[in-house]
Amino acid sequence: MKKFITLIVLITTTVSFAQYGRRDGNRIGISGGVSQTSLFTNNFKSSPEIGFAGGLSVRGNYYNNWSMIYGMQFFSSNFNLQSTINQKVKYNLEGVKVRLLFSYNIVEDHVSLDFGPQLQINGKLKISDSDKLKILDGTLLRADQILDVSTFSGNFYLGLSGGGKVVRAVIFYEYGFTNFLNKLNSQDGLKVLNNNERFKGNLGTINGQIVFNL
Repeated sequence: MKKFITLIVLITTTVSFAQYGRRDGNRIGISGGVSQTSLFTNNFKSSPEIGFAGGLSVRGNYYNNWSMIYGMQFFSSNFNLQSTINQKVKYNLEGVKVRLLFSYNIVEDHVSLDFGPQLQINGKLKISDSDKLKILDGTLLRADQILDVSTFSGNFYLGLSGGGKVVRAVIFYEYGFTNFLNKLNSQDGLKVLNNNERFKGNLGTINGQIVFNL
């Protein structure tokens, strides 16, 4: 229920912002595409995995060749961690990203460079039942003992978009500058199983999407 309420609030806020912005030539964009997420950490042996994301955005003129973009995206990201039996354990992360970006129009209405901050709201990690009892390589941790990750993450967004006024292709990279695994550090028992080392990890995601402007 809480997730449903959050979804409605975010959609309502975005659409309201967009409708107001229409008077200034702003446009609502609906986007979707694939992503590849990596977990950068020294605690585990990790490898990237494919996921997807999509959402809404509002682009509007700001000043001269500059625009601003407000948007949100729902995402389902994946990455792998290696177990002691040399098998990959696939972790799934779902949540919402809210962004406020600056956009420099390299070619007006066709090519732009987009960058800025992004707030990421994370759910708990998910793995398959068959992977829960596997031991993560280099530690004494079971795969299901690190699911409760930090709820909020801060990201930096850098992207390039190109196309026309109606359809655009976008490629962008999101780097999490906050510690994605920090919540695990509050449990001393987990740190013992992690060779008495502090948990630290940062997410990096590259995305390729298509945007349809209404």
